[in-house]
Amino acid sequence: MTELRFVIKLMFIERKDLYISIFFGILAGLSTVAVFADSGYLVSKAALLPPLYILTIFVALLKLFTVIRAFARYAERYYSHRATFTILSNVRTYFFTKLEPLAPSLFQRFRSGDLLARVVGDVESLQNFFLRVYYPPIVMLVVFLTTVLFTAMFSLPVALVLLLGLVITGFCIPFTFAIKQRGIQAKIRQLRTELSTDATEFLYGFLDLKLYQRLSFKEEALIQTSDVYINEQENKGIHDQFNFAINHWFSLLTAWSVLALGAYLISAGELDGVFLAMLVLVSLTVSETATPMTEVPSYFEDTRHAAERLSSIINEAEKQQELKSNGRLTELDGPPKIECKNVHFCFPGEARPTLTDVSLRLPSGSKTAIVGPSGSGKSTLLHLLLKLYPPSSGTISIQWQDLAHLDEDQLWKNISPVLQSNHFFYGSVRDNLKLAGDNISDNEMNEVLSYVKLDHLSVDSVVLEKGANLSGGEKQRLAIARAILKKGSLLLLDEPTSSVDPITQQRVMNRLFNGAIDNTIVLISHNLTGLEQMDQIIVMDQGRIIEQGTFSELMKEHGYFYRMKMIENGIWGQVL
Repeated sequence: MTELRFVIKLMFIERKDLYISIFFGILAGLSTVAVFADSGYLVSKAALLPPLYILTIFVALLKLFTVIRAFARYAERYYSHRATFTILSNVRTYFFTKLEPLAPSLFQRFRSGDLLARVVGDVESLQNFFLRVYYPPIVMLVVFLTTVLFTAMFSLPVALVLLLGLVITGFCIPFTFAIKQRGIQAKIRQLRTELSTDATEFLYGFLDLKLYQRLSFKEEALIQTSDVYINEQENKGIHDQFNFAINHWFSLLTAWSVLALGAYLISAGELDGVFLAMLVLVSLTVSETATPMTEVPSYFEDTRHAAERLSSIINEAEKQQELKSNGRLTELDGPPKIECKNVHFCFPGEARPTLTDVSLRLPSGSKTAIVGPSGSGKSTLLHLLLKLYPPSSGTISIQWQDLAHLDEDQLWKNISPVLQSNHFFYGSVRDNLKLAGDNISDNEMNEVLSYVKLDHLSVDSVVLEKGANLSGGEKQRLAIARAILKKGSLLLLDEPTSSVDPITQQRVMNRLFNGAIDNTIVLISHNLTGLEQMDQIIVMDQGRIIEQGTFSELMKEHGYFYRMKMIENGIWGQVL
């Protein structure tokens, strides 16, 4: 039940609707029993030709109970569903609030399809907690026990039979079938996650699958997973119906037992015969309140598992929030100073470390280039500076503040990033540049577009989702334009012009550096041309810093950087 603690907490925010729906649910159940009890007694009593006023009283009571039953049933459905939808809304809001700060690092631990299954499927499953798990046992127990007490006024043996029927139909049968279904439900949840993951990857990789002629194989695998999922759902449905049938059979057996016992008690003179029809109808009616109990264990296991999967994310968010609350949250003032001490990082599930014992210092307002072969950990280091991933060990500090204690929004507010992969939303160029700030004018946008040599685009030009109608170089220049407009005091640039021609690259980078003279800049690049203007150059290989210094210092050392520069000069010399 600990996994469901946050659901119960959110559920009781709507305690008014909860209490009202439970009250009307109990009232509807008791009035239903009263209708049939009155009907049974009225039929038996009428056969004895009592005075008319007695029949009139019971007919009036029958009408009263019928009206109460109809009103209570409507109110119960209205308030219970209103409470359910409000609870679901609260759960979604609460979960998104916890999920949002973790968004940058989520895909490091979860596949996109698995995350989609949690955000949509698991959250949706929690709507059943109140309506299918919490609510039915309360209503059943109150209605059943009240009916048993009412029956005991006429016959204690009959009341004991009803109580035995309550235990069997309300608890024994549902929980017995729940144990048998646990394996099926676990397999359904696993298949649902696999299907969601496979479908997401199928859509994301559709073009590549098509080009490499593997679409049919992936489609066949997806259909096979879907068929297995459908078969398991059918299997669960068969078990559910069998559970319902057995439960209903025992309900009828209880009614037959009441009839047989009542007949015996009448023959023994221990029960007035006028009450027999009433007791039989009561036993039939009260059993209906136990019908929802057939689904309670199944829904409980489903919601518990969903809450457990969501709790793993919520607990991580709360740990990070607690960590941040222990640190200072002062504003970053001016170009930041950055320092890394003995930073190690390893992606989850990987034995090979991506970064090993990285220590560096970036003074305020400095210009630093990070170079090295592909896979040396350059981009990962930049992601750690952005707090997209937490370091496995070691510390990263900005302005003498531990990055782990710094609020992400506060950090990102002062950063202008250009990453290798930049997302562009469907809309106009203006819409995508407005991410840098709502108060940016069209004149400022046009000026920056001119600087990055995107004069052929207007602020009203259409940008498709993910920039599908832009070339690789256009995407990079548009991302640089967005970074310039943001005017952050820290620029983090990860191969910002790798898809841009050399002439345009030089013009764009000169504009970028001239406009950020006082800012702290970190540039990752495979192009070593123009690095003479950098204050320091950091050379990385296999996750370690192997060289560090100015351009002239590294060239004098005749080390790794020197060899890379000579190779680059040789290549360009051949081309020219």
